[in-house]
Amino acid sequence: MKEVMIVTGAGQISMAITRRIGFGKKIILGDKNMNNCKTIAKIMTDAGFDVEPFEMDLSSRESILKMIAKAQEFGEIKYLVNGAGVSPSQASIETILKVDLYGTAVLLEEVGKIITKGGCGVTISSQSGWRMPQLTAEQDEQLATTPTEELLSLEILQPENIKDTLHAYQMAKRCNEKRVMAECVKWGERGARLNDIAPEIIVTPLAIDEFNGIRGDFYKNMFAKCPAGRPGTADEVANVAELLMSGKGAFITGSTFLIDGGATSSFFYGSLRPEQ
Repeated sequence: MKEVMIVTGAGQISMAITRRIGFGKKIILGDKNMNNCKTIAKIMTDAGFDVEPFEMDLSSRESILKMIAKAQEFGEIKYLVNGAGVSPSQASIETILKVDLYGTAVLLEEVGKIITKGGCGVTISSQSGWRMPQLTAEQDEQLATTPTEELLSLEILQPENIKDTLHAYQMAKRCNEKRVMAECVKWGERGARLNDIAPEIIVTPLAIDEFNGIRGDFYKNMFAKCPAGRPGTADEVANVAELLMSGKGAFITGSTFLIDGGATSSFFYGSLRPEQ
């Protein structure tokens, strides 16, 4: 029987990671856009992977549970790659918080209940969560440990406290990272690991939407002035995921790995630093 792997978000980063670590495994690929999901599944299948497309809405616990149940038809779930989400230029504040923040928290929680021993997961957040104003220790703990069905009721996530879609996205990604820290403790009780990758300026269709959106000049300036001097690729994210999800990463759990060409460093200490 093949090892079972859940992948959410039929995008470039998810596909790059899956191609790196998914051969020989049964892959359940979940995405809200079924046409896109089937297209990516066919590309993967034609390359020799065993991929089952599945219509999944990350903002719905019911939908997440249906995907998990489908995956369990093929055996115990050992791997999770969560690359699903929406960007500030693609969605409203409400949708960003419901999908990227709440949905990711639910997914990590539900998979953590059934992940098999020796299993591991990686979720994709964003360097954006590192650029926002620092939260208090109490607020960070709220994002990490508040029961999932109460998350969207937190005071810091109310409409009057969220400035715009970028701020909502930053809060969601900060929550992803804090949630990984809290959930990895529970995953560890099952002998499994969970980590986070925080990329930025990675060339994907989502990023291209950002380059062509209202903050396009900001992002183009970011990758021009970051230490690497260029945007990254999905395969470079997959390099990190491959380490985290292999035996070489066996002592790594609850961590977030920035892969941003040094943009965060430049934001705080270099030429990308906002004028005071």
